[in-house]
Amino acid sequence: MPKRKYKIAVVQLNLNDVAENNLKKCISWVKDAASKGAEIILLPELYSSHYFCQSEDVANFALAEPLYSTSFIAFSELAKQLGVVIIVPFFEKRMAGIYHNSAYIIDTDGTEAGLYRKMHIPDDPHFYEKFYFTPGDLGFQAIETKKGKIGTLICWDQWYPEAARITALKGAEVLFYPTAIGWHPKEKDQYGENQYGAWMNVMKGHAVANGVFVAAANRIGLEQYIDGTDGIQFWGASFIAGPQGEILAQASHDQEEILIAEVDLDLQENVRQNWPFFRDRRIDAFGDITKRAID
Repeated sequence: MPKRKYKIAVVQLNLNDVAENNLKKCISWVKDAASKGAEIILLPELYSSHYFCQSEDVANFALAEPLYSTSFIAFSELAKQLGVVIIVPFFEKRMAGIYHNSAYIIDTDGTEAGLYRKMHIPDDPHFYEKFYFTPGDLGFQAIETKKGKIGTLICWDQWYPEAARITALKGAEVLFYPTAIGWHPKEKDQYGENQYGAWMNVMKGHAVANGVFVAAANRIGLEQYIDGTDGIQFWGASFIAGPQGEILAQASHDQEEILIAEVDLDLQENVRQNWPFFRDRRIDAFGDITKRAID
């Protein structure tokens, strides 16, 4: 029989350092999460560097790595050693001129269970991701691992119910969202509470609408590395929610932390039986969703 309960972990970190140090830090924190019983462990978006998308600078492409190189080798060995699944978000160099914001899903034996490339790419002040990342071409996926069937989406994907829905319809029990999101310091007092609240509420809505568990891992700290700018203050607040949007674990805005919660598939099934949103979907009437606008 498939396992009906397993523990997941979200790791919230300050990653404003060089790649070698960030790798060592993440390995240490993953080991700590595993020692606490975590079976699937999520790291924040673009774990290996500071959030370089605050500017458009071709020098930052040097931070990218080819598939199955440094990050994969290190975390593959670690996953096999610990017997856990690790979700590793990284800056992928696919070929000269084509780069992705990607995530490995590494299984308990160190093999690649799946690869996800971020589908929705933002372009906002100090979040200039379109300069760096080609939109993903692998689609939305539910990945079979030895611990559970999971889906990985990345940061800006958080705002799109279609991404969550398709991933859940493919059988994902948990939606994992590695994230790098924060406040512009000068805007925080006026807009900060609403921005953070919207971020959390939309993902809790995905949990409710799809009857899935949701886990989001954000980074923390002020990353101010460009002269003449205020940088980004990453707001942390990583969390794990259950299939009714209930908060199972919640991190602070400013501390490095590990969150652990249990995924209970019997609970998920019970919720879907009582709130049968999938049953009542009018798929015959949804054709217009594939249009850019309904004029």
